[in-house]
Parts: sequence; C-alpha cells; structure tokens
Amino acid sequence: MNVTITPTHLSGAITPPASKSQAHRVMIAAALASGTSRITGVNVSKDITATLISMEQLGAVFQWEDETTLLISGIGSRVPEATPVMDCGESGSTLRFLIPVALSVAAGGEFHGHGRLMERPQTPYYHLFDEKGIAYQQQGNRLTVKGRLTPGVYALPGDVSSQFVTGLLYALPRLAGDSEIRLTTPLQSSGYVDMTLDALSHFGITVVPTGQGYLIPGDQQYTASDAAVEADYSQSGFFYAAAGMGNDLTVTGMNPHSRQGDRVILDFGKLLSAPGEVHLDVSECPDLVPPLAVWAALRRGQTTYIENAGRLRLKESDRLRSVTAVLSALGADIQELPDSLIITGKASLSGGVTVDSWNDHRIAMMAAIAATVCERPVTITGADSVSKSYPTFWEDYVRLGGQIDITP
Repeated sequence: MNVTITPTHLSGAITPPASKSQAHRVMIAAALASGTSRITGVNVSKDITATLISMEQLGAVFQWEDETTLLISGIGSRVPEATPVMDCGESGSTLRFLIPVALSVAAGGEFHGHGRLMERPQTPYYHLFDEKGIAYQQQGNRLTVKGRLTPGVYALPGDVSSQFVTGLLYALPRLAGDSEIRLTTPLQSSGYVDMTLDALSHFGITVVPTGQGYLIPGDQQYTASDAAVEADYSQSGFFYAAAGMGNDLTVTGMNPHSRQGDRVILDFGKLLSAPGEVHLDVSECPDLVPPLAVWAALRRGQTTYIENAGRLRLKESDRLRSVTAVLSALGADIQELPDSLIITGKASLSGGVTVDSWNDHRIAMMAAIAATVCERPVTITGADSVSKSYPTFWEDYVRLGGQIDITP
C-alpha cells in the first residue's frame, strides 16, 4: 500500500503501543511455565503473532481474553510429539530467542523466515553448536537445528546482538545442570538483557550476573504468573521526535522507571532540544536511530553525529543506508559513514517526492513524521510495513490530525 501525506502538524496526546520487546519476553516465559498466565497490555503485530504461533508449535496454548489480554497455558515439562516448524516472519527476536528454546524443549526445530531475516547473522549460535555437537543447516529461508543443549560454558560475543544472550538465558535454566554464559566482548544493548532478566525473575527463574556474563543454575522450572506489558519507548521515539520538530504532541502512558533501553530517548531529546553540536552514541539503542535522525534533520544550523550504529546495517533494511536515502530525498542534509551518520539541521524539508519504505516499519514511520515538516506532499510506498510492529500507526496518525490518502 502507498500513502500520500499532505504536510500538516500533528496535535494531541498519544500513548504508543505496548512494548514489543517486553511482550516477546513475558510471552515466552509464560509459554515455558506450568499452568496458565494472564498477560495484559499486549498489542497484536506481525512479530508478536510470529512468537505466539511458534510457541504454539512447541506445545503452548494461547487464547485472547480480549483485544489486549492473553491467556497462555505453558509447556511445563511436556515435549512436542513432532518436530516443531516455526514461521518467524521477519522477527529477529522470535528466531534468535527460540532457537535455543526449541533445542531445550524439543531437541530442535525448523525455522522459516521472510524478508531479510535469514540474512541476519546467526554465527554466534553456529560457533556454539559446533562446540556442543548441535547439527544445523540453513537453506535459503529455512534453518533446521537438531540436538540437545548440555550444561556448561557458553562463550559468545556481546557486541553482535543481545538477542543471542537472551535466547540462551531462556533455555539454559531448563537443563539438568548449571551453566554459564561467558561474554567474550562487551555487551551492547544491555538494557534489553535487563528486560530479559526481569521477565525471567517474574516467572521464577534465577540468573546470577557476573563480571564476565551470567551464571544460570540448572533444574529450574518456570512458574506461571500474571504480567502487564508497558508502552513501548522504541515507538515513542517517533512521537517525541515529532514534538521536538514543532508538532503539538504529548506522549502519555510511559513508565518513567522502565528498564527498556530505549527510554534513553528522553535524555537524547534534551540534547537535541538544546543548541550546539550533539554526539549520540546509539550502541545501546539502535532502534531509535530513525526518529533521532529525522529530529536531527530539523535542528536548524546544528550538527548531530549519530555514532556506533554499525549494527543497523543488519536490520529489516540496511538502516544507515535507508535512513540516509529517505531523508536525503526529502531534502535533509545527511551524510552516511560506515557506522555513523552526520546530519546538519534545516528549518524545513522540501518533500514533493515519492520515497520507499524499504519494507521497513521504522523507515515508513520516520518518513511519516518527516512529512509533517515538509513543504510539499510526500508519498511513501510500502507503507503497510508498519504492521510488523505498529499496525494502527496510520489510524493514530490521522487521529492526531495527519492528512493522508491511501492507495493499494
């Protein structure tokens, strides 16, 4: 679908959808437990659906009590009768979290991916599997793993993706003996691992942080528990950026004490709202780069450096390239470097062009926010890509005063 936006400022109050990152984590923990858990505040998206259906393949049962409340009957000690086949869609979290989980529950599984998902690196797991005798084979968009995880030391880098750490943190407590995750490089996106540890603790799992990683006692059992999912700081970034660019928006419903790593948008916002050169280290919050970049593009006469962003090249799109391409087409002064962006702000953007979403939900939302300060209309192709994480984005955009024309 394509969306053409007539530039106009947005106004009103907006509560972003529930945190996709937190929802993945509590849903998986609930699905591994014995008994039934009630999870409130869940917003349906393609990524969340991928995790639910995959956990169903492993033996969990879920039922919607209402539009945002989910009942999950967990696996406990049950073992699936057949090899689970899991369609992960384009969700990196689903794939990387559930590879070790499937090995611990069903001695393996078959994973399918779409878009760029299977191009994103899985080598930290593959190195571990070579050491542990786990068989794996990737053919196109299908990955098959087979074998059983055994207690012991699991050494992996912390600077590729914290998702590998999270996947192991879910699986290793189920093993018959104690294990250790030993990080060979400093952990990036540590806030996401903190969210994992919170979810594990909530469902009765003990993990002991160490100077080098984590100790995970074995023979643990997940305990069913009710949980509530917070509003998402990753998505809030677009609305904080819109407000910083002159839109009359108020972001509501956010937990100021959240463990979400993207809560740093509040601190970054203060920097972007002040005059002068700004350096933003996004190694701990790569998903914030699209809203940060469009915000920086409207800091008239001020230069912003978005740094340590190399991992963005491995997202749904190469986000350093796609952010640069879209904002440049709209009239921004932006330079792409190997792992960073340099942006010199302007008073407005010219617009008057058609830009591609790159089949990336965050690029489509970035372009929509940018259009509010453009001088001429903007058309976004592939605008339905927002359904990956925020299916109601366009409805919210219109409710806030956005003027759009949708075509197939």
